[in-house]
Amino acid sequence: MDFRDRFIVKPGSKLHLSKIDPSYTGKHDSHKKAEAVIGEQIARMSRLQYLLYADASQSLLIVLQGLDAGGKDGVIRRLFTGMNAQGTTVFAFKEPSALELAHDFLWRIHIRTPAHGDVVIFNRSHYEDVLIVRVHGLVPRTVWSKRYDLINDFERMLAENRTRILKFFLHISPDEQLARFKQRLEDPARQWKISESDYTERERWPKYMEAYEDAITLTSTKHAPWYVIPANNKWFRDLAVSTIIADTMDEMGLKLPPPRVDLADIRRRYHAAVRRARDKAGKKAKQKG
Repeated sequence: MDFRDRFIVKPGSKLHLSKIDPSYTGKHDSHKKAEAVIGEQIARMSRLQYLLYADASQSLLIVLQGLDAGGKDGVIRRLFTGMNAQGTTVFAFKEPSALELAHDFLWRIHIRTPAHGDVVIFNRSHYEDVLIVRVHGLVPRTVWSKRYDLINDFERMLAENRTRILKFFLHISPDEQLARFKQRLEDPARQWKISESDYTERERWPKYMEAYEDAITLTSTKHAPWYVIPANNKWFRDLAVSTIIADTMDEMGLKLPPPRVDLADIRRRYHAAVRRARDKAGKKAKQKG
């Protein structure tokens, strides 16, 4: 299965989330069978990230969006552990600070985008400024409705600076969300994640779906595509996301850069250093004898 073709929101098309089954797994029928493939994709991501870091002429930005308990943390925890931490960064965007609110809504985002050679993962992102602010009426429609074009311009600028952008909406059902909330309640290791908004926000589910549909429809572009990932089954979510990332990185033409020094000269220096070290060791041995 080509997960990119299956789950991409094609530019210019209208997204209807109600028509996408969040429990879809296609021909993949079990976690056990998929686990080996997930491992292979994670290994591919690791190898390709090494090339990206070494080449340092491109970068990768991965945006994860979804409702509470949608699996953003799970994707980060499962899929990016194999990447070199020296070139991989995760940013979780929460409620803006007073300083951030004093700037335009993209200010806090831009300073977190990846430098050449790096991979950056956004746990939530600039899309909160056309999602939660819309659903909660934090700014008037005349403000948030203009942000789609600003986002498209922003992402186009990043793409022209050789940043590849992948955006994932992790699509779960209301029943699955409720089941995951129950797990949090019953598991002491997860209870710290519980918040009062978990249940109050559920009442706004239809409004969030409408906001997501508009945001994804209006900002899925050739240079910054959206993928809607059926995420009721965590293993299938991980399989689809890891495959899309690895396939995309594979298309970036990543390769090791040529040596930045004169190798012949470096070899001469190396052999000279070895001879000096050997001679020095020999002199010390004679003196002891």
